[in-house]
Amino acid sequence: MTTPHDDSPVSDTAPSDTAPSDTAPSDTAPSDTERHNTKMARKKQARDKIMATKTEEKGLIIVHTGKGKGKSSAAFGMIFRCIAHGLPCGVVQFIKGGMDTGERNLITGHFADLCDFHTMGEGFTWETQDRERDIAAASAAWDKAREMIRDTRYHMVLLDEINIALRYGYIDLEEVLAFLRDEKPEMTHVVLTGRNAAEALIDAADLVTEMSLVKHPFRSGIKAQIGVEF
Repeated sequence: MTTPHDDSPVSDTAPSDTAPSDTAPSDTAPSDTERHNTKMARKKQARDKIMATKTEEKGLIIVHTGKGKGKSSAAFGMIFRCIAHGLPCGVVQFIKGGMDTGERNLITGHFADLCDFHTMGEGFTWETQDRERDIAAASAAWDKAREMIRDTRYHMVLLDEINIALRYGYIDLEEVLAFLRDEKPEMTHVVLTGRNAAEALIDAADLVTEMSLVKHPFRSGIKAQIGVEF
């Protein structure tokens, strides 16, 4: 009777090092693309369900405020959308005076038939240095704003930098709030821009965006530049 030596060959029935592992990935596991598509399908289903409940339309009171750049820029973006859709709109500038700006040049030079543009201010308050003149200019701007908002031909009216006039008391906040509440046509959008928007105005608005200042080149000695600031 013979016994196998310790160095005898491995039996044919012994497990192989190359045998498939129970934990090996399955050929049927979803790919990254499939998982993404499934996730997006669920997201679309949820989104469609939410959108199905949004059926109303109304004229909005929109406020752009905050210390960051972009308040007027974003508002003019909406004005240009109106123009692109052939919808009559209007702009009343409460503070900016005769400063040459790209938006005014474009609108008055090419789209005056769709957008009425009124620059009523005489410049920033530290430039005029005359409170009575500032109050008179702001009052005239508010008169023009009310006239345009009452006119149902306008789809949107932008009151650029009105928040500054309100902050300095050049026009009465309660009067503005009462007018927007009681006299604004149902389907007219009114956009009010400028930093330091009053809390009461924010409460009355339908849409409020606060531009946050993260970084600004002015702090690094860079002046306002054409195409960026005006």
